[in-house]
Formats: sequence, structure tokens, C-alpha cells
Amino acid sequence: MDDLVLSLLLSSVAPDIGGVLVRGEKGTAKSTAVRALANLLPSVDVISGCRFGCDPHAPDPQCPDQPHGHEHHPRPARLVELPVGATEDRLLGSLDLDRALSSGVRAYEPGLLAAAHRGILYVDEVNLLHDHLVDVLLDAAAMGRVHIERESISITHAARFVLVGTMNPEEGELRPQLLDRFGLTVEVRASRDPDVRAEVVRRRLAFDADPEGFVKEWQEAERELAARITSAREHLGSVELSDGVLRQIAAVCAAFDVDGMRADLVVARTARAHAAWSGRGTVTSEDVRVAAMFALPHRRRRDPFDAPGMDENLLDEALRDNAPDETEPPETDPDGGPDEGPEGGPEGGPGGQDPQNGPDQGDKPGGEPGGEAADRSGGPDRAEAPGQAAPQPSVPRDAAQAKSRPQEQESSRDDELRAPAPTQDAVSATNPFKVKSFKVPGLGKGTAGRRSRALTESGRTIATMPLGSGQTRGGRSGRVHLPATLTAAAAQQHARGREPGGPVLLRSDDIRLGVREGREGNLILFCVDASGSMAAKKRMAAVKGAVLSLLLDAYQRRDRVGLITFRGQEADLALPPTGAVEAARMRLDRLPTGGRTPLSAGLRRAWAVIGNERLRDPHRRPLLVLVTDGRHTAGEDPTRIAAEFARRGVRSVVVDCERGPVRLGMAGKLAAGLGGELITLDDLRAESLAGMVRGQVSQISERRVA
Repeated sequence: MDDLVLSLLLSSVAPDIGGVLVRGEKGTAKSTAVRALANLLPSVDVISGCRFGCDPHAPDPQCPDQPHGHEHHPRPARLVELPVGATEDRLLGSLDLDRALSSGVRAYEPGLLAAAHRGILYVDEVNLLHDHLVDVLLDAAAMGRVHIERESISITHAARFVLVGTMNPEEGELRPQLLDRFGLTVEVRASRDPDVRAEVVRRRLAFDADPEGFVKEWQEAERELAARITSAREHLGSVELSDGVLRQIAAVCAAFDVDGMRADLVVARTARAHAAWSGRGTVTSEDVRVAAMFALPHRRRRDPFDAPGMDENLLDEALRDNAPDETEPPETDPDGGPDEGPEGGPEGGPGGQDPQNGPDQGDKPGGEPGGEAADRSGGPDRAEAPGQAAPQPSVPRDAAQAKSRPQEQESSRDDELRAPAPTQDAVSATNPFKVKSFKVPGLGKGTAGRRSRALTESGRTIATMPLGSGQTRGGRSGRVHLPATLTAAAAQQHARGREPGGPVLLRSDDIRLGVREGREGNLILFCVDASGSMAAKKRMAAVKGAVLSLLLDAYQRRDRVGLITFRGQEADLALPPTGAVEAARMRLDRLPTGGRTPLSAGLRRAWAVIGNERLRDPHRRPLLVLVTDGRHTAGEDPTRIAAEFARRGVRSVVVDCERGPVRLGMAGKLAAGLGGELITLDDLRAESLAGMVRGQVSQISERRVA
């Protein structure tokens, strides 16, 4: 929790850092900590009567409430919560229908972004936020303004806020564009120390027993913390960031190969805030290290399968190698021998500290190795975690593939023909690639996503419906379509006795709702054959690479994914449907192979999972991806259960894994029974499909010339 508290405090000292993303397991008080921050923030001075919270010393020249008066007053800093299920109108603001219908006046009703101006916008479960709301947040966070062009309204107003989000990675990852907008990120997990856990429970019980008394007990400590935030804010402008430290920041960001320049800016702002918080007048390497630990981990990730975190040893090396000129480190043994002492870093900072050397390292603020911040950032745990030992996210997978290549070269056709052992060790997947896009046919009504056509709350308007027709999305009312509403009422104005220049006379049967078409996310259920016929290392590595590529596509299209494997005599639900494709990748990595092929058991388990998900979300349509060579050597004939999938209209894709000069074509028969599409591993690649299309076009052109 120390990481979480420090990151929130630094964002309070310097709001231009860009906010905080809090990732962590459930039940770790993420939301509680964020909500408690509001009581610590200094009050803001606002112009009286301004609905947009303009600063009286620097009012927004484009504020819709202009002209402003001269009166102003202080108000507490706001923490505005954006619910996951909020509508775009609630976030941006909308036409004031009451005034429009009663007085014929086009008036704007501000939304949550206006309320969050000069405060905090908090999104719990931010990874579950709908894409159309994410797009709005991206624009507002990038520009510091909100532009509304809709329903005959043209409005712009300032919206500068600290964006704070909390999420559980098990429920799905965040879009890379929004992830980069968070200045800092922090990983939170519950303490495993029994004494700490007991103290948490003790304080919670004390609060439940006497809330007022508990608040009074900690009131003085909170006042001191709020006063320190105010002092650090006042001191921030005088903190010096030297050219040497600035170059060190740039070198560290370059060493970790982060995209763009936002990381450099965030690290510089965070380092200054940490120096101000610590009461220093100059930014040091210690401040840079703390800032980098918060600002860089989420910017190193290239895809959702890259493990979060960073290599602290590489960070210390980059800090040491690019120490400011005025504090050059002493020469050290190039072999890293015992001549390299604890004073090897700048000003005795983190560059040269030995994590095992010196009992007083934990007393230094900012967190040298072995110190308090190293514990906060999970130093040893991060360094030892799989996929975190190198600066490039792809290195761990490549290294694992390099280890598997000698084994792959030893495998031959004899290995495939030889009877496999009951269980064989898991093999690493090949590199993921861009895959063909699969869609569920028809027009769905599921949760907004990026795969199949659907009626959604956002998107292009394809029709209008009268209010109460029950034909809008899910039978619920959609957004009022003002032009269609006024058009329906226009022909009746004379008969209703409207006076010239008077308000439009509307009735409930005039109101029209817009029907919008967008894209939905689907349930992608992977059913993977892990039997002995798939156990040849080259084949299973290719199969895992294909599934990994499909998982990446599912992540980008905002689908829910599930993973079923079948081998021996039964099928196993390795991963229940979830939005966390990273969890599916981890299960896939550990997938063993061997045994017989219970294809019918895999299909029956898939049928049960699809049925359960339909009960939970009737509008989310499934897409079954069956990865197999089509053989079945255990259990009943799969023909009957396959026909049931076809009869119920479940969209299915069979990825044929059979290879070699002699092929039985059993996967093709299975695809025909399912009423689905058959595709080979080689044709799964999008570039292969593009090549096929280009080839067909070339043949057509040649025939026309002939």
C-alpha cells in the first residue's frame, strides 16, 4: 500500500503528472484509498455561479457561462466518480430537454467532465469501461478541454482533472491508448504478514463499532498530511531540475525503449514532485528512480501478454551510467568485482548501492535497492518474476523459444508416428501474428466491442423508432433523436394551436429514439486438442502460437475469452470466460499434451459453457474456435453433438492442425458437421489471406488482358 499512497500523494502535489492507475487483486482497498484522498486535497477558489468551476484568477475565455461576475468563493476539491455503466450524455453533458421542450431554448446541461474540472475523476473498474466512453476520456485528457457538437449544440469548456482508475487485471486489460494517459501506475496486493493483516481487521472493526470516534482519532494525522501536500505544492515551483538530471531522465527512458516522449515528461514532473514532497530544492537521482518505478512499467508493454513491471537492476545501471556530470561516479572494476563499493552511485544514491550492503539503507526516502521503496515496488519479486529479467518485453518469450529450438530440431516424422507418452512436457508457443478476422453473422445486441455488427448505444444512426415501440436495443429506450422528433411534431403544430414564435408543442407520440449500429464484443471459446496426436513439438508450438494470436485479436476486439482443453478421457475448462486474455495465455503456456483424443467430450464441455454464459448475458453471442486435427479416439462419435451446434446456429471455426504430405481431412468433415468454417494453420495468418486475394486479382487481370 505504500506504493499506492505515495503515487496518489505525488499526483496531488503535481496534478499535471497525469493521474494514477491502480492495478491489484480484489479486496485490497484500492477504492477506499482513492476516495480517502479527496479529504486531503486543498480547496479550490471558483467563480460564484459558474457551473464549470472556473478559476477567478485565470477564467476560461470560452466558458459557456461567460460573462462571469467578480464574486468568488472557495469550495472543497471534488472527487467525481464515473460509473462503468454511465452513458456518453452523462459524461459529456447534453441538451436540457426540459427547457428545450417547455421554452424552446437550446440549453446545455454540464456532465461529469465539467464537474471534475480542477478535481479528480475516479473510474472504478476502468478496464471494464465501454469503448465509446474511453474515446471521450482520451480526447479530454489529451486536450484538457471538452468539445460537444451534437443535437444542435456547439459547446466547449475546460476539463483539466487528475484521472485515477482502479482495476483488477483478472477481469481484463486496459486499452493501450488509455493506459498511456495515466501518468503513473502501481501494483497493489494484500500483505502476507499476519501482523499487518490483523491490524487491518482490527482498524476496520474499530471503525464499524464507532465511525465518528475512529475519524476523530485519525483527524490530526490527516490534517498534518493535508498540510504537507499544501506545503509541497507551494515548494514545487522552486525545485530545480538540472540539465544533467534531465539528460539522465532521457537516457533512462531510452534504455527502456518506451514509445513517444510522454514518459520523459511524466518522469521529470514526478521527480520534481517527489523532491518537493521530500523537502529538497533540487531533483536527485533518488527522485528519478522513484519516478521511473511509477512511470515506466506500463509504458514498456507492447501487448497484453507482456508481464507488467520492470527490471530494477537495469534501472540502476541506466541511472549509474548516465549520472549527472557534476557527480561522476568513481571508476569501478569492469567485471563488477568487490572494488565497486556502496558509493558507486551519484551522491551515494541508487546507482552503486549493494542491496545486501549496509543496514541503514531502508531509512533513506525514495527507495534505493534494499530500501523502503524497493520493498514497496516488490523489487526482489519483480526481478525474479517470469518475463521481467530484460528491458524488452518480448525477450523472455524469445529466450524460451531459443531453448526449445534444439528440441524442435530433434523431432522428426518418426516422433509423430510413435505412440506418445501419457503426458509430455509443455512446449513454448511460436511468435504471435496478425490473424484473419472472424465475425458472428447477423445483427446482435451485445456489449459494445469491436468484432461483430450490433445495435449499440453509440455508433451511426441507421433508423429511428417511436418512443415505447420496444424495438430499440434490448427493448430499452435509446437516445432521443431530436431532428426526427421535431420533424414528427412539425406537421401537427398548426392543429395544436402553436403561436408564432412560441415554443414547439410536443406530445409523447412525437418522440423518436435513434437506433444505432456499432460493434459488439463476443464470447470467444477456444477448444484446444491436447491429445497425443498433437504432441509433436513442432506441431504443438505452432498450435499454441495460433491460439496466442487469436487471443491477441480477442483482446483488441474487447471480447470475453474462455479456454477448454481435451486429452485422455475428458475435457477440462482451463479458464472460465473472462476478459483477462493474459490469464488464458498463462494457462496455454503450461498446457501439457499426450493421451487419447476425446473430441466429443471437448464439444460437450463447450456446449455447457456456452449455455451457462447465455444465462448470465443473453445478448453476448458466442464464437467457438476449435483447434484440432479432427481425430477422435475416445468417447462417443462427435457427429451428433456437432449437429446440435449447427442446429442452434452457434458460429464455429475449425482450425485444422493436420500437417504432412498425407492428410485424412477429418477436420473438414468436423467443420461441415458444425456448419462452420474450416481454416488451416497456414491460412490463419492475415498476410497469407492478403496474398491469396492479390493472387486472385492478378489472375482475373491476366484473363481480362488475354
